[in-house]
Amino acid sequence: MKKRTYFMFYACSLLWLGLVACETAEQRTVVTIEGEAFYVNGKPTYEGRTWKGTTIEGLLMNSRMVQGIFDDLNPETRPLFGYPDTGEWDPDRNTAEFVAAMEEWNAYGLNAFTINLQGGSPIGYGNKDWYNSAFFSDGRLRPEYMDRLKLVLDKADELEMVVMLGIFYFGQDQNLDDEAAVIEAVRNSVNWVLQEGYRNVLIEVNNECDVNAYDHEILKPARVHELIDLVKSMEYEGNRLLVSTSYKGNTPPKPNVVKSSDYILIHGNGVNTLEKMEKLIADTRQVEGYRPMPVVINEDDHYDFDQERNNFTVAVENYVSWGFFDYRRDGEPYEEGFQSVPVDWGIHSERKQGFFNLVREITGATQ
Repeated sequence: MKKRTYFMFYACSLLWLGLVACETAEQRTVVTIEGEAFYVNGKPTYEGRTWKGTTIEGLLMNSRMVQGIFDDLNPETRPLFGYPDTGEWDPDRNTAEFVAAMEEWNAYGLNAFTINLQGGSPIGYGNKDWYNSAFFSDGRLRPEYMDRLKLVLDKADELEMVVMLGIFYFGQDQNLDDEAAVIEAVRNSVNWVLQEGYRNVLIEVNNECDVNAYDHEILKPARVHELIDLVKSMEYEGNRLLVSTSYKGNTPPKPNVVKSSDYILIHGNGVNTLEKMEKLIADTRQVEGYRPMPVVINEDDHYDFDQERNNFTVAVENYVSWGFFDYRRDGEPYEEGFQSVPVDWGIHSERKQGFFNLVREITGATQ
């Protein structure tokens, strides 16, 4: 485990009776962008590291961990997510086990993950009647969700990890009353992150904005840049959050998103050949508005980690960050799937181990 680096300053004043009162402040983990590279605390990630002749300096090796603060507010569907040992769903246990696993992920070289305020499909793909949202219908924040998120972000800050925080997910955005509530949800969540002092957070406005299931027009491709621009306009104590949004698998973003975004998110779902992966990356860098900026895959359900080349390695060859999307297939045991609820957040399956072993190899981690 890395030792957390603190910059401490003390504002002390001598009080009557010889008492001294001191206030302390901590310098938190800070993520920034320089050209196509991510920097953490002023240094490129994986500083100086190359793998098979390719630099990985400035990349984010990441995994889709969107259910870290999951809950189901629908009492009728909640029993679907009971743990194997208790038969009951427990959101606090879920987050506690998530936080407990983070040190091991990081020790393998993982330096980033995606989490979402409306989660993702708890069965891998598809949504039904469950209700998982950090927002009340008018866009106000649910305190219990944010309390769980704080545990996650505090640990990420300690480990110097970057968090890609998604705000909306299709199949849950309909739980917001109207467009005004969507905007309010953005304002409230971004202000919360800023005022809590987190600077290791990248915003993903919504997961796959081009999915037809979104109810609100401002979350769809033609207008989602309005929310990106809103996030960019929000500051607290001179700081703002870096922001983007994502599209469905094998789909380059539209020019309005590229022009507004600080970094680009693409997905590898549907990218079932290495040639398609190379083409997706090349096409993304040809979109109108592109300039030197990081390209990040934060969702890909193709693996083949035992092969010489796979989607992960091809992304790295093309200086693109790559993210593992792991869900439990029909008939698979509880240990499989980082997105399927309930989640085993440990590295307890062959597929998870294959991913983390490759992360370790590429990054040179010593786990």
